[in-house]
Amino acid sequence: MAHQLPPLPYDYSALEPYIDAQTMKLHHDMHHGTYVKNLNAALEKYPKLQSLPAEELLRDLNSVPEDIRPTVRNNGGGHVNHSMFWKIMKPKGGADPSGPIADVIKKTFGNFKDFQTKFNDAGAKQFGSGWVWLAGKPDGSVQIVTTPNQDNPISQGLFPIMGNDVWEHAYYLKYNNRRPEYLQAWWNVVNWEEINKRYEALKSGHLEPALASR
Repeated sequence: MAHQLPPLPYDYSALEPYIDAQTMKLHHDMHHGTYVKNLNAALEKYPKLQSLPAEELLRDLNSVPEDIRPTVRNNGGGHVNHSMFWKIMKPKGGADPSGPIADVIKKTFGNFKDFQTKFNDAGAKQFGSGWVWLAGKPDGSVQIVTTPNQDNPISQGLFPIMGNDVWEHAYYLKYNNRRPEYLQAWWNVVNWEEINKRYEALKSGHLEPALASR
């Protein structure tokens, strides 16, 4: 197949107690797996598109044939978003950031705690399913944005440095309707090393740092 489901870089239970094993298994195997399956099925009609990274398809959705555009937007977005999501989490993660990402957060938001508060607030207020992101511009500046469904900041000309999934399937088994509680707990599994790599890739002009979308 043109696109494949990347393996989790850790065990299903590795992010306990903050994200439970059952959620991780369903989220990765079933939800992400379905996005990959649907994306590949849509691209079968247009073999030339099969060789393109999913990020490239999302960056210029208007170039995608109209009959498959919604499917590519939703399922290509789901594939790219989740391929990032698994990597920016790790067991025994969290703590305060360091390095370039810490510097730009301090410059933009004043301090890390204020950034966390604003990020969590944006995620909690995202109506329905979607994502909350720290997204960057080519000049290295950053901003908090939200997107509905599986939309990705790439389609807005921004680069997704980090993002948290606020679809109910990401948290409902453990947190039920307590999305703010999930958003707060998520910081305990954040992989700042990977996020720093993504920010450095943005600043260097290499806008796709090892995204597993193939």
